[in-house]
Amino acid sequence: MRSRRERPAKPALTRDGIVTTALSLLRSEGLERVTMRRLAQALDTGPASLYVYIRNTAELHAAMLDELLGAVELAPAAVAGRRQRLIQVLTSYIEVLFEYPALARSSLLARPSGAHYLDLVEALLALLAEGGVSGARAAWGVDLLLLFATATAAEQSSRAQSHEAEHEWQALTAALAGASAQRHPQLSALRTELQSGAPRDRLRWAFEALIQGIQQAPAPATGRAPKPATATATGAGTDRP
Repeated sequence: MRSRRERPAKPALTRDGIVTTALSLLRSEGLERVTMRRLAQALDTGPASLYVYIRNTAELHAAMLDELLGAVELAPAAVAGRRQRLIQVLTSYIEVLFEYPALARSSLLARPSGAHYLDLVEALLALLAEGGVSGARAAWGVDLLLLFATATAAEQSSRAQSHEAEHEWQALTAALAGASAQRHPQLSALRTELQSGAPRDRLRWAFEALIQGIQQAPAPATGRAPKPATATATGAGTDRP
């Protein structure tokens, strides 16, 4: 048996090293296995040592998400038009999340605040400003766009993994087809349109509708609010109604 003196020295723990190892576990074992205990085991240390750098699992997930956001295409030069570039950045964000379904769902609660997330918000604000959206409209608009994009990634990635997705779609189709025109006249008239369009086309339309709405909405009141009961995509607060 080798003595402790003969063993190679362990690399010093760092926050970046912890996040890198967590991402490796995510890819090989899934997010449910990325616990502080499993991470400590992979780093050959005790869980208590990790808390010096990462407060809890939620902060770890946020840090992992921020690292992955480095892959978002922030400057799609090949796309013509400011609005199309804005949609392409948001689509790239969704595609990054879509590669990690469990983290996509976790991202609805995680609040990243690292450099890559700030780069993403900066890019979106710049594109909105380029289109004439400035001040509070742009600030609140980014929140809305990221919230929709994050929810879309979480929903679609979950469906892609679900063995029941096809059955659920068929059940919905049958329910719409059998809807009573007397009880649900609008639904009955639009049953085809409700399920029409390719996913990418629907996503693009949704972003177009959101961006146009942001441009035309009244300027929001931006007075400092009390500590929020809920949080928006960029971490700013919104009170519950």
